[in-house]
Amino acid sequence: MNVAVILAGGVGSRLDSSHPKQFFKVAGKTVIEHTIDVFEGNGLIDEIAVVMNPAYMATMEEIVLKNGWRKVKKLLKGGSERYFSSLAAIEAYAGRRGVNLIFHDAVRPLINNRVIEETVRALEHWNAVDVAVPAVDTIISTEGDFVDTIPDRSRLKRGQTPQGFKLETIREAYRLALQDPGFRSTDDCGVVLKYLPEERIYVVKGEESNMKLTYKEDSYLLDKLFQLRSFSLQEQEDSFEELRGKVLVVFGGSYGIGAEVAALAKGQGAKVYCFSRSLNGVDIASLEEVKRSLQSVAEEEGCIDYVVNTAAVMVREPLNSMSYEDICRMVEVNYLGMVHVAMASFPYLKESEGKLLFYTSSSYTRGRAFYSLYSSTKAAVVNFVQAIAQEWEPWGIQVNCINPERTKTPMRVKNFGIENEATLLTAREVAEKSLKTLLADFTGQVIDVKLNR
Repeated sequence: MNVAVILAGGVGSRLDSSHPKQFFKVAGKTVIEHTIDVFEGNGLIDEIAVVMNPAYMATMEEIVLKNGWRKVKKLLKGGSERYFSSLAAIEAYAGRRGVNLIFHDAVRPLINNRVIEETVRALEHWNAVDVAVPAVDTIISTEGDFVDTIPDRSRLKRGQTPQGFKLETIREAYRLALQDPGFRSTDDCGVVLKYLPEERIYVVKGEESNMKLTYKEDSYLLDKLFQLRSFSLQEQEDSFEELRGKVLVVFGGSYGIGAEVAALAKGQGAKVYCFSRSLNGVDIASLEEVKRSLQSVAEEEGCIDYVVNTAAVMVREPLNSMSYEDICRMVEVNYLGMVHVAMASFPYLKESEGKLLFYTSSSYTRGRAFYSLYSSTKAAVVNFVQAIAQEWEPWGIQVNCINPERTKTPMRVKNFGIENEATLLTAREVAEKSLKTLLADFTGQVIDVKLNR
């Protein structure tokens, strides 16, 4: 029997958070939920045990019940040291024959099935298995503040988890370790290496993406890696059949990306309604107009599954030469309009557990000359999406944001003129990624759409 032991006893002090790092939210779920999901769905894992800080046991119980995991059989109390958590699992399964324990850090949520399966299969031949990736930097050994030695980097690797063991092997290693007054432990393979030196520890090739959430800076990288992983999964889909019969509302759907989203969704059997100033006089700067538009669709169809807002205004001028009318218009459409669409969509998406999609621009990461209003409003889109994604997660509403590279649209042509089309995305390409995002299972993400041709 293969038991995944999820080690979640940490308190996250280095993350500088009020909650343990395993409860940090990314892509709509806590880190530990993402981690357990992978093991729950792996066919070689028979059972899951979670080792928790006792102070958060009730929180973990709620998470297990909410997710309906069938393999989570034990919630165990850990201790102040990491090895106490390992010991809790070892003793919980003591006396059972044919058990393999696969220890994994709860805060490595990007573990994949390939690594899990190779770890489990290696236990058919070895009693202890580690996972590691090559060291890419030169490692130095120091004495005080001075370099002592520089080991040969070709022989060095960086350890990860999972680490797998035959139950009898890891239990015996710890039995001997606990008799040693000078025992110190950072990981379970280290215990086997020191106290059962005759055991050979096989090493499975890990993944650079199998990172551990430790410091605050790691959370930003983790966000981006989840985004990239989600899209690699979606790229395997060759149709949008799930859209058939769904009700989709597009604001700004008269031309450009919005029009392509509408056309592509209609072609897949979705019921699509478009609203814009040029199409039917709907201005998202007016909350009442947005409300009336959505209400008309709800009365016609009985529900709304998806709302997409592509409406935006761009005036590419220095701030000092921009008219106050243009300044107000950009804020009203790009910022207040977004808020209006979200507020008016909430009751309908709450009912359908639907999806809301906004658009930012690559200029959101850095304000640039001639873009002061446009880039600042697009930066606001990102912050707004991430915030309401967390606020609305309890109602099952997913909110995401598309960040396309330079795209050929009427708005861009108006501001930049004729450009080499080989350097631009098409509105159709962005629309395809937009619909894939609507069909994906994540929230609070900024989805980069890049030119690949």
